[in-house]
Amino acid sequence: MLVHSRGAKWAVWAVFLLLFVPLFALPLLVVLGASFATHWSSVLPSDLTTANYRAATRGEALQALTTSLLTATGASLLALAVGTWAALAGAALKKRYRRIMDALFVLPVAVPSVVVGLSILVAFSKPPMLLNGTRWIVILAHTVLVTAFAHQSVSAAITRLDPAYEQAAASLGARPSYVLWRVRLPLLLPSLTAAAGLCFALSMGELSATMMLYPPDWTPLPLLIYGATDRGALFTGSAVAVVLMAATLLVLFAVSRVRTRASYR
Repeated sequence: MLVHSRGAKWAVWAVFLLLFVPLFALPLLVVLGASFATHWSSVLPSDLTTANYRAATRGEALQALTTSLLTATGASLLALAVGTWAALAGAALKKRYRRIMDALFVLPVAVPSVVVGLSILVAFSKPPMLLNGTRWIVILAHTVLVTAFAHQSVSAAITRLDPAYEQAAASLGARPSYVLWRVRLPLLLPSLTAAAGLCFALSMGELSATMMLYPPDWTPLPLLIYGATDRGALFTGSAVAVVLMAATLLVLFAVSRVRTRASYR
């Protein structure tokens, strides 16, 4: 830590707890408590039950969870491929053109996501690219929304790479493609896995653009949570939200293990 005295450390921890507990921990604990409740008329929930989780892990909820996982996985992989390619290509550009490319990739997150959803709906509702009413338009929207994060993460990692490794490989006669696949990308692997995890988490929670695009047979879990709470089923919606958080954290934990091994290498 940047502070060394015992009193200053206790002060820093006190400020951290004062900010973390009411802003982050308490809302999550409320959702967790509501997921086990059937009534909540006092300080703590009453009539605890696991029926909410039985409803949240079967039937429509299970199908929506599968839809969210498939959508987030597809969007993350596409965003990672596009963002990495753009970052590698942009690294060879002059600084002025690289800034233009960065601005173009950041544009989808600089405007409300509902605007992105509307633009994709208008653009792909007529031939030759008719995607409206299919699952692919949802995956495309999520890809557009999260690609900026993959691009920024990989771009930042490229600027920190030591060019000596690539120069040494090239001096030994390695082709540019070999240098890319066997030297550059392995060095970028920790950043690639971190970007994939961030894209996955953001896609799992995306709601605004998805509401404008999803077909009836491709309903991600956030829409199910919104629908449940909108109908007044707050406790069932809380259980579904906990399932969504748990699934996202499990995937992020797996990605973090891959990133740790990649960093160790």
